[in-house]
Amino acid sequence: MSTAPARPRASLLLLAYLGFVSLGLPDGLLGVGWPSIRGDFDVPTEAVGWVLTAGTVGYLTSSVLAGFTLARVGVGALLAGSTLLASLALTGYSVSPVLAVLVGCALLLGLGSGAVDSGLNAYAAGAFGPRHMNWLHAFFGLGVAIGPLIMTAVLSAGLAWRWGYGIIAAAQLVLATAFALTARAWHRSAPASAEAGAAVEAAPAAPGAAVRIPVLDTLRLPAVWSGTLAFALYVAIEVSAGLWAFLLLTEGRGVSAAAAGGCVSAYWGSLFVGRIVQGLVAERLGAGLVLRASLAGMAAGATLIAVPGPAVLAVLGLVVVGFAAAPVFPLLTLTTAERVGAAHADRAIGLQIGASGVGAALVPAGLGVLIGNTSVQVLGSALLALALGLIALYEWGAGRPTAGPAVPVSPAQPGSEGQTSGPVRPVVDGR
Repeated sequence: MSTAPARPRASLLLLAYLGFVSLGLPDGLLGVGWPSIRGDFDVPTEAVGWVLTAGTVGYLTSSVLAGFTLARVGVGALLAGSTLLASLALTGYSVSPVLAVLVGCALLLGLGSGAVDSGLNAYAAGAFGPRHMNWLHAFFGLGVAIGPLIMTAVLSAGLAWRWGYGIIAAAQLVLATAFALTARAWHRSAPASAEAGAAVEAAPAAPGAAVRIPVLDTLRLPAVWSGTLAFALYVAIEVSAGLWAFLLLTEGRGVSAAAAGGCVSAYWGSLFVGRIVQGLVAERLGAGLVLRASLAGMAAGATLIAVPGPAVLAVLGLVVVGFAAAPVFPLLTLTTAERVGAAHADRAIGLQIGASGVGAALVPAGLGVLIGNTSVQVLGSALLALALGLIALYEWGAGRPTAGPAVPVSPAQPGSEGQTSGPVRPVVDGR
């Protein structure tokens, strides 16, 4: 049974929102800046693949590792250090003399961004309710939207593309400083409900004893892996719909390029609006009910896209998919502890964030190969199959909540960091 989180501190909530905006900002810079970057470095257009690959490798590595080290370093220190690393990487972008240096900086940026994403999601899952969890992810979209505007303004002013990255690097440095100054507050504000849940799940131990949760205990939980695969499928649907919708509408349904572009924007807009609106709905009706309705809505929208018919049917399907999908990622993150147990939640969230990057990279690319060898009309059927698979995974994982065993170890020392007033405390062993 979940416990409603206490009202979050306003300062930490604001920093969490800014952290999610900062995650989206660099993503929006590259698309607008790449033609200028390519010209400066005298490389072909497809060389952007090296930058994207390096960033993805760094992101996957750090997002997974963050879940396994969060209890050791503390969320405040993790956010401060990772945001500082992202700032240094963006500074490297702005002074890179050749593409190889830029690719190295992309790897560092991925390492910093993945850790921030995993750390913020893990903290928010225990400290914030459904409304703020949805709104945090909506602010990521806001960051992605602001990034192109910054780079466009820089280039329109006659400045080099490097200034765009320099501006974002300075903003990240300010945010890293704020995280560092509030590092202890993030620790003190860790939700008591998560600690209490871990204590209930732990094996009986002597009063004041610490509890170590071996890594293998987390990795043995079926719910961890069903949740990880569910995140990969969800992000695959979200990204694939946005990536291939333009081609479907223009080549498959005869829509003009201008109108199709507007329809794709409507898809992403419905995702943003859905997170704002459904954050409030989930807080009233509960995360479980909204999740099931949203998953069903995604399947219904995919069906509209798959059914042969007028273009308006496919457009309606895209909007339905976007609005229905909006709360799925944040609410799946929020309910992770209910599926795997509070003591395993940080690690599971790290794996889930990493899997989302894999889903975003591999499945849309695979769909591109499928479309190239068949027809763009296959998009709707593929999205429907993914949506049905996601529903099955969620229902299977939700029906098998488990926490795994805990191993009592030596008593905690008085005054040690992270000590709680309860009988036991979870110490996640990062071996």
